[in-house]
Amino acid sequence: MIEIKDLRKYYGRLPAVDGISFSVSKGEIVGFLGPNGAGKTTSMKVITSYYPPTAGTVTIEGLDVVENSLETRKRIGYLPESNPLYHDLTVYEYLSLIADIRQIPQDRRRKRIKEMCELTGIIDRVGSVIGELSKGLRQRVGLAQAMLHDPKVLILDEPTIGLDPNQIIEIRELIRRLGKEKTLILSTHILPEVQATCNRVIIIHRGKLVADGTPDQLQHQFEGQPVIDLYVQGEGTDVLSAYRSIPGIEKAEQMKEPEPNIRHIRLVVSKGSDPRPGIYRLCVDKGWTLYEMSRRIQSLENIFHQLTQVDPALVKEHAA
Repeated sequence: MIEIKDLRKYYGRLPAVDGISFSVSKGEIVGFLGPNGAGKTTSMKVITSYYPPTAGTVTIEGLDVVENSLETRKRIGYLPESNPLYHDLTVYEYLSLIADIRQIPQDRRRKRIKEMCELTGIIDRVGSVIGELSKGLRQRVGLAQAMLHDPKVLILDEPTIGLDPNQIIEIRELIRRLGKEKTLILSTHILPEVQATCNRVIIIHRGKLVADGTPDQLQHQFEGQPVIDLYVQGEGTDVLSAYRSIPGIEKAEQMKEPEPNIRHIRLVVSKGSDPRPGIYRLCVDKGWTLYEMSRRIQSLENIFHQLTQVDPALVKEHAA
């Protein structure tokens, strides 16, 4: 659906986007992540034909966004970070204006506006002045605008920024529903939102692509030495040596007891192995009570931080 090859965008000599390449298939919900200034918004504006690329190509369903700008725009719905609404219009007046700009046939406009208002949960606000709506409702109006012409691709830049927790949950659920029918690229700084809504994550840093995969794939790819924490109760002095005998366990150490008679044991595991079945069988054979067994997984937040840390030498060089 979307194909990006060696995309570059310069502002003067500054490379805002520096040779990124990736493709997005039909029906994917892609989280597009990066720190401030990484090039996310610039990339989105090139994809949506707001900016021309300095070099490289972007195609939507095989159509180049520069050579076929009008045709590709018909296939894209875009909600920028600064939601462009006319606050003195009612919801219906605004969506009617968008329908006119999008050249939706007159005999379909009223029905299409109703469908989008129902989908985004603003059907009871069609007569309300936009400027009098809450931030959450205005975001819903922006989503209705982006989808009004029934695009195949949705580009959403920080769609939940400034919303309260309840509004964020509502928008997440809406995005998940839309993902069943559309191809979505979602830019956000809220990483739990990505894990809750996206089936793929792309991370860029200083204009370059640094990671691409499902959340599970990234957690596995950037996982350090896996660690398993056990909380067990039982007799015997050979507990640590018994665990060390299990294939895949490199180290076992006794941690501070969380409460009397319950041992906290930390196991360092070989990368790529999963000794949990062997641990369970050992506890059964020894008659030990297993209260808890948890495997620590690299969080998406830690991966993001690991991949987007700024090199102090580069900062110093830039400042000079």
